[in-house]
Amino acid sequence: MGFHGERQDTSSAGWLRLLALVDEAAADGREEFNPLVELSPQERREVITLPASIARLTSVRHLRLYGSNLVRIPPEIGAMSSLVEFTPYTSHRLHWFPYEITRCSKLMRSTVSTRSLFGNFKLRPSFPRLRSTGGLAPGGRLTALDPKKWGAVAVSSCSVCDVAIEGPELHQRWISLVVATDVLPLLVNACSAACVAALPPAAADHVPGPHRGGWDVAQPPAEWA
Repeated sequence: MGFHGERQDTSSAGWLRLLALVDEAAADGREEFNPLVELSPQERREVITLPASIARLTSVRHLRLYGSNLVRIPPEIGAMSSLVEFTPYTSHRLHWFPYEITRCSKLMRSTVSTRSLFGNFKLRPSFPRLRSTGGLAPGGRLTALDPKKWGAVAVSSCSVCDVAIEGPELHQRWISLVVATDVLPLLVNACSAACVAALPPAAADHVPGPHRGGWDVAQPPAEWA
């Protein structure tokens, strides 16, 4: 298992319809957002991530993404301050989540297909090895990344302290934490070693502390080992 390398086609009908649905939900202040049911099967296949504009959905209490084709969730989910329930169940291409989801302080319930996750306790699949800092892209830019290598096409701010990352260095780490009712593998994009050191303890029975991944990272035995 590794990072998916697909890039979102921002000209596709599914993406354009999703943008409109986010705008509608932000405007009417709805408490449940279930956008995929509004898309045709073809449009659903065209959507592999969510737009950064989900940060405007501050009234949404339940985000439903059942059976999606998503391969990544944007860090802007952390701005959904009213989120109580998160349901990406049977979204089997979602293997990890952004650390920023921990900013959703009201999040209490989740329904995730955990067997699809990196480091899950039943199968213990390995985490993708994260790259060292520096040498990110021509000119050291963080706005033209290869998602297959970095898990994102761009990184704008620190997952931990939320300050803008303006330099060429990026401290990426994995950490498994209890989020709502599941243990999720979270990708941290930190601005410094100090922010990495400020991360909380990892969940019990998972890789202790933040790590860079790779097949050689020691994990506890799988449930069915």
